[in-house]
Amino acid sequence: MYVAVTGRVAAPAMASSTIAWARCSRPTPVFQRQSRREATGSSTFIEQSSRIKRRLVPVSWVSCFLPSPPEGVHMSRLSRLIPLAALALLLIVPVAHAAKKPPIRLAIEAPITGPQASNGIDMLRGVQLAVRQVNAKGGVLGRKVVIVRGDDKGDSANAVAVAEDVIAEGPDAIVGPYNSSVGLLNLPLYRKARVVPIWLTSNTNTQGQGITLQPMNSQVAPQEAKFLLGKGYQKVTILVDTTANGAYTKGIATRLRRLLEDKGVTVNWVQIVETADAPPGYYAAKVAEALATSPDVIYSSTYFPEGVEIAKAIVADGTSTPCHMSLGNIDAGFVSGAGIPTSQRCTFTGVPEATKLSSAKRFVKDYRKAFKTDPGVWGVFTYDSANAYFRAVRRTHSTNYTKVLKELRKMKNVPGQTGKITIDPKNGYRKTLPFLAVLRVNSAGDFVVNTGS
Repeated sequence: MYVAVTGRVAAPAMASSTIAWARCSRPTPVFQRQSRREATGSSTFIEQSSRIKRRLVPVSWVSCFLPSPPEGVHMSRLSRLIPLAALALLLIVPVAHAAKKPPIRLAIEAPITGPQASNGIDMLRGVQLAVRQVNAKGGVLGRKVVIVRGDDKGDSANAVAVAEDVIAEGPDAIVGPYNSSVGLLNLPLYRKARVVPIWLTSNTNTQGQGITLQPMNSQVAPQEAKFLLGKGYQKVTILVDTTANGAYTKGIATRLRRLLEDKGVTVNWVQIVETADAPPGYYAAKVAEALATSPDVIYSSTYFPEGVEIAKAIVADGTSTPCHMSLGNIDAGFVSGAGIPTSQRCTFTGVPEATKLSSAKRFVKDYRKAFKTDPGVWGVFTYDSANAYFRAVRRTHSTNYTKVLKELRKMKNVPGQTGKITIDPKNGYRKTLPFLAVLRVNSAGDFVVNTGS
C-alpha cells in the first residue's frame, strides 16, 4: 500500500522527552509527476501545478514519521493504525485539491445591444440555456462551462476591439459573430488565437476553420432566385445596404443579381445607408427611386432596422408592387417595428421562429421556462452550436483546437433542435437546410412558411 506525501511533514506536537523518532536508513522512493497541460485557445489552463511534488511512499515507511510510544507503554495494532490513517488522510487532501479541473470557456459574440439587440439577446440566451443544462449534469468531461460575452453591437467598428477583449479572457471556442461585416474583421483573429469558431455569419468570405449551422449566402441566393423566377418577375429592383456594415447584404444581393441576370431578368440597384445615418424622409425617397424603375418586385437586401423603414415607405406610397425581404430581416423586431399589417405586405427569405420548428419543441419548452418568454429565430441555432462544441469535446476527450475542429467537421446526421446536422468537411457548411423557406407574417405576428410560394 502506498500513500501520497506532498511537501514537508510536521512532527506531532508531543513532549520531546517522550519522543523517539524511528531512523530510516532506506531512502524514500520519489516519483515526480509533471502536470498535464492542455491548450485551450489563446491561454493555457493547468490541471495540476508542476511545482507540486508527489511522493508515493510505502505505508511501512510512513511510520518513520510517527513517534515511538513512551518507554514501557504497549500500543495495540489498532492504536498504531489510527494515527497512521489520520496522517495519510491529511497528506492526500492537498493533492485532491490541486487536481481540481479548470472550466471550459465558451464565448458568444453577438449584437447584444444596439439596433439589432432583440436578435443578439436571443442568441445569448440560446448559449446560456445550453450551458446551464450541461453544467447541471456535471459539465463536460467533469469541467464546468463558463460564458464569455462579446457585444459588438452589430457594428464592424467594434469588431477588432471586441475580439481582443474576448481573446484576453482565454476562451476555448466561440459561437459567433453574427454580422458578416464584423466576422470579416475578427474571425481571422479568433482563428489565429486558436479559438474554435462556430460562426453565425453568412458572407462566404467569412468561411475558414470551424463550422456554421446557419445558411450561407451561396446557399440562400439560389433559393431566392428560384422563388422570384417562379413568380415570373422580369424586372427586379434591389435596395441594398452597401455601407461598412453591409458585407452580408451586399454579398447576397450580388449573388442574386448574377443568378437573375443569367436568366434574362433585368436587375436595377439602389444603394441605401443604415438607419443611424438616414435623415428624415430618406427611405421614402429611396423607395420612390426604386419604384421609378417600374419593377415587378422590390427586393430589400438589408438588416431588419432598415427593412422596417422600407416596408413602411412602400405601404405609405400606396403602390401595389410586391416586396421581398432578405434573410437579415427575419427578426421579431421587424414585426414590432413595422406592425403586423405592414409586415404582411412583404414576403421573406429565412427561417421560421423556433416556436414554428417541429424539431425545436424541447428547446422552446426549456427556453420559456428559463427566460419567461418565447424564443426568436436564431437562439435555437446558438443553442445547437454550443451543444455541437460540447459533443466534439466529449468525443475527443479534449479541448485541443485541432482535434475539436476535425471532430466538428465529421458531424453527420447528428440530432439537433434545428433538425439533423451534417457538416460538409470541405468548407464547414451545413449540408442540408430543411428550415430555409419563403416566409410570411401571419395575423399573430409570427413568421410562418408561405404556402403560396
